[in-house]
Amino acid sequence: MSVWSAILLAALLCLGLKATGYLVPTRVLEAPRPARISDLLTVALLAALVAVQSLGAGQAVIVDARVPALLVAAGLLWLRQSFLVVVVAAAAVAAVLRLLGLAA
Repeated sequence: MSVWSAILLAALLCLGLKATGYLVPTRVLEAPRPARISDLLTVALLAALVAVQSLGAGQAVIVDARVPALLVAAGLLWLRQSFLVVVVAAAAVAAVLRLLGLAA
């Protein structure tokens, strides 16, 4: 199987899965349990993505300037700052730490 045939197969599977989702009755999706599961699943997947992107480097766990930047971003989000302020502050923290050589 070539790479392009695998990509085409994956695209068709995704399209089929999405089309199958339209066949699920709305009463099933609006029930309290599936709604709660989908809300919690979204948060868990986003948290996992943030953890992998901020601590991972290949197969290793790396603690560098991204960790303090992430902590600053989390603190600012907790204080309900705007997203632009959070991104700029986290980038500035990472840049300053790398400039001073405190974090690789």
